[in-house]
Parts: sequence; C-alpha cells; structure tokens
Amino acid sequence: MQRNRYDKMSESDTDSDPSDQDPEADLTDDVVVNDDESTETTADTDTTSTNAKLFGEWDVSEIEYDDPSTQRYITVTPIAHTMGRHASKQFQKSKISVVERLINRLMQTEDNTGHKQKTMNIVEDAFDIIHNRTEENPVQILVSGVENAAPREETVRLKYGGISVPQAVDVAPQRRVDQALKFIADGTQRGSYKSAQSAADSLAQVIIGAANYDVQSYAVGQKEESERVAEAAR
Repeated sequence: MQRNRYDKMSESDTDSDPSDQDPEADLTDDVVVNDDESTETTADTDTTSTNAKLFGEWDVSEIEYDDPSTQRYITVTPIAHTMGRHASKQFQKSKISVVERLINRLMQTEDNTGHKQKTMNIVEDAFDIIHNRTEENPVQILVSGVENAAPREETVRLKYGGISVPQAVDVAPQRRVDQALKFIADGTQRGSYKSAQSAADSLAQVIIGAANYDVQSYAVGQKEESERVAEAAR
C-alpha cells in the first residue's frame, strides 16, 4: 500500500501544468514582444525626424556646402526655436540651426528686441519671397549666402610703445559665420529702416545678393571691404 501511494504522487507530478514548472517561459515571451514594440517605436521616431521640415515647408536634409572650412559651424535643422537651450554654454551656438541664429541676430535691433515670434514671421515670409524669385530651396540659398559673406581676413590693432598699428589676421571659421550673419542682419535693417520696403523683402534681397556674390549687396560689400583693409595692413 505504501508503494502505491508513492506511485500516485509521481503520476500527479507528471500530469501537472508545464507553465508551473517553468515560470520564466512566459516572461521571456513578454520580453521579446516588448523589444519588438520598442524597435517599432524607434523606427517611427526616426522616420518622423527625417520627414520634419523647417516652418513645415522646407526640406533641410539635402543641403550642400561649398566651403569646407565653415561647414562644421553652419548647422541646418528643421527647428527654428530651441527656447534658449544653448544660451549659457560657451561655443554651443554652432549647434543651433543657422536659421535660428539669423533670427536671433535680427532681434538685435530697436524694433525687434525681444520679439522672437515677430522675427520668425519675418524670416518665414522672406523664405517665401526667395522661393518665388529663385524657385530654389531658400535654406540652401541662405547657406550659400552665409558662405559668400564670410570674411577670410580682417585687421586687429597692435600697440608698439604708444603707437597703434593695424595688423592683418586670418578669421576663425566660427567668427566667419558670426560676421556673415551680422552683415546680413545689418543689411536688412538698413534696407527697411524708414523705408517703404518691408523687412522680409529687404532680408530676401540681401540673402539672394549674397548667394549670387553680388558686390552691390550689403553683406558681400562689407566682406570685400574687410578683406581689402586687411590686405593693405599685411
């Protein structure tokens, strides 16, 4: 009788549910499913970021650069307002889109100081004007204009005793981009201040002139003037 009782216990253990014997089997299946879901979510996010467009209209994924020295410092992204994310970090401005840097530069005037949304609307309207006049991507026109308006040489003042002597120096790539944006913003302000010409029209005219390397354009004219003075001070 004792042997029969043990035989019954062994039979009941054999007929038990397999899931009770291996509880990790279901957990493994769940992990595999979760990994597949996370992979699909990541793929959807990458596709969304790739398809994002500046101002919901302009593609920035195929921008071409002609000047390798400034390519590292001319960043193009579909984001035109980063909420001052890099404001307190030294030399992090090069990671901001060149469009937003132009917007920030245009805000450094008496009328646009602090009006970020107003200035963004000016740039957006200027891009529409550029596209209508050139039938090209205005972001590409802006990048070409910044490259053409970036001075390669400028002068500094050196003091020998009590005499101040100008000396020609090469311009760092990051400063070249800074100066180009400054020239474009100054040309826009000069063209629209106390004038019937709108700020968007003036900005579009300056950018197109710089992209075409028109010496009559304010930005290119300032670059040529800087390099001409530096050449005389060599």
